[in-house]
Amino acid sequence: SAPEITPTRPHHTAEGTFKNLGTSPSPRSFFSFLWMRANTDWVDVSEADQVLRVTVSAAELQEVNQDQVIWLGHSCFLIQVNGLNILTDPVFSDRASPVSFAGPKRYTQPPISIAKLPEIHAVVISHNHYDHLDQESIELIEDQFDPHWYVPLKNGELLTEVNVPSSRVIELDWWDSSKATLGPKQTPITFTATPAQHWSARGLFDRNEMLWSSWVFAVGEHKVFFGGDTGYHSELFKDIGKRLGPFSLGVIPIGAYAPREFMHYAHVKPKEAVSIHVDVKSSRSLGAHWGTFPLTAEPVMDPPKMLRSSLEERGISTNRFIAPVLGAIYSLDNQREWVTTQ
Repeated sequence: SAPEITPTRPHHTAEGTFKNLGTSPSPRSFFSFLWMRANTDWVDVSEADQVLRVTVSAAELQEVNQDQVIWLGHSCFLIQVNGLNILTDPVFSDRASPVSFAGPKRYTQPPISIAKLPEIHAVVISHNHYDHLDQESIELIEDQFDPHWYVPLKNGELLTEVNVPSSRVIELDWWDSSKATLGPKQTPITFTATPAQHWSARGLFDRNEMLWSSWVFAVGEHKVFFGGDTGYHSELFKDIGKRLGPFSLGVIPIGAYAPREFMHYAHVKPKEAVSIHVDVKSSRSLGAHWGTFPLTAEPVMDPPKMLRSSLEERGISTNRFIAPVLGAIYSLDNQREWVTTQ
């Protein structure tokens, strides 16, 4: 059964909603967002062809002889470890929106379709925003693979609405863990929901009714940190690193940060992403949450450029934390710096 709302936990409220640890600014209204949007020069999607991509074939993902990770767009990654195939925040739809005719339209396409994915054993979802939880994609993945679904507290109903059986939906509160044996070899794996600094809503009147989270999963020799979507809170990420690190892979957001005054508490900029990489003790990290949807104002290629300069400022090898190429296969085996197999 799902964990219960517990007002004595610091991120729970007596009203049954959730809040960030520490201080967050007052919620902004939808009208303040519209005002900001109308008075800000938005991202120029004509630069979409600058986002590098390679062709990935279904065979390359089916016949795997190494542990590896592939960026499929935005916050969606396919992580293949110990014979298991795990997806994060799968969004394959054309729009990050409740409707198909309006809302942010993706400007780079996934390098592979759901139909050509390998058998998916588990899916991890960070929160209920439309660019992270897409019911159309969820329904297609469920129909094809029957995976286990890991979601933060109170998000399960969004999956059961599209015919995911509740028996395969695992809702977790921050710091709660779930152990499973998955895949044809019954591989042991542990999923842990960890804190993030963000918020949730699917409409105008449900703000923070469902929890948001980052995630950690441990399988074999690998521990993976998936940052989901978050602002920067140094104590929060240092705590994750202290309790559960170090990590062989970090998937950390680097985009959707401008205009900074409006976005700073919920979205990290690349300099803060580097701090998360250090705080959680990640050996190697990949940049997520960029190059896919026109969500904010920064130019398309600013996140990878600022990531590289931020690493150089900290004296960290720029091959330890990279903005990945769409569809490129990155080996997780026996190296501290990234090597692509394509």
